[in-house]
Amino acid sequence: MFVTKKINIKILVAPLDWGLGHATRCIPLITDLLKLGCKVVIAAEGAQEKLLKTEFPDLVFVHLPGYRIKYSSNQRFFLLKIILQLPKIFFAVRKENRWLKSFISHTPVDAVISDNRYGMRLKHLPCVFITHQLLIKAPFTFLEKMVQRVNYALIGKFTACWVPDEKGQINLGGELSHPKKLPKTELQYLGGLSRLTKQLNCKIKYDLLIILSGPEPQRTLLEKKMLTELETFEGSVLLVRGLPGQKKVLEARKNIVIKNHLASEELQDAFCESNLVISRSGYTTLMDICKLEKKSILIATPGQTEQEYLASHFEHQGWCIAASQANFSLQKLLNDARQFEYKLPQLGMQSYKSVVKEFVDKLSY
Repeated sequence: MFVTKKINIKILVAPLDWGLGHATRCIPLITDLLKLGCKVVIAAEGAQEKLLKTEFPDLVFVHLPGYRIKYSSNQRFFLLKIILQLPKIFFAVRKENRWLKSFISHTPVDAVISDNRYGMRLKHLPCVFITHQLLIKAPFTFLEKMVQRVNYALIGKFTACWVPDEKGQINLGGELSHPKKLPKTELQYLGGLSRLTKQLNCKIKYDLLIILSGPEPQRTLLEKKMLTELETFEGSVLLVRGLPGQKKVLEARKNIVIKNHLASEELQDAFCESNLVISRSGYTTLMDICKLEKKSILIATPGQTEQEYLASHFEHQGWCIAASQANFSLQKLLNDARQFEYKLPQLGMQSYKSVVKEFVDKLSY
């Protein structure tokens, strides 16, 4: 029987709105989908939409409301505030599922790729869920197991689950992405996902590259602390605030360059031209750091168990220095970095290409 190959495959990509990481790690996937001849529609809002529009100005964007979670400025109440917003999260999941049904009714697509948005799936449609957190860290073991059961039940409603991490023992997510118990849904490891490319023979322009990101108010609290610490620092600094679309410019001393946001190519140059990186221990930033093999100091968002675990995991591997926001001292950490024996991993981070191609090939027939 002769089967006609389908052309003009249309795929809806929907990243979560918790920070910029979910959007940035979709960039290499979207890039490969376009190279394979797919039409891509992006569903997002706010900072995530602004960031992706700078990367893909010619693509179609549709407005999809985010979860809009609010975070506590006090570490002790971080988890409590998240728990109190669980009804809001579940409502948002149901709402985005209704949104998808409505959208599909007037704009048919061949598949959906959802980065951590649990409601972006339909029974009759190939829907992929992307997450590096098969195990979601919690303060208590019984709570962790309960959350994992709920997580797997929701992931089980998708056609497949893609994990942005290396498959073997040398991996980025540790037990987050390689738990003892795996979901029953078809599971594929993408390898690390980074939109950046390592460059050789770069001339160092900055002693420090500081990348701020993550939820408010903690992003602003760290920014204020960082600017105070930099008042006595004599080296050259590039500080990226992580605020795409923000027009207000902060003034600083001559040795400090401040940018609200950098597009991929500019950020790639910034990494290359910097001696040391200071950033949050957000998973997407960690994938960038590993791919570019940069020495780093990681500061977990206070109370965010995932980032606290990742910073500790990376430090244990000898890949970074982990620091506390509460006790942050720039001079002490720089002294520690000079003495620290970095053992950076060498990862290809190209595995996702074959997974994406296989996915598109299946949609073609």
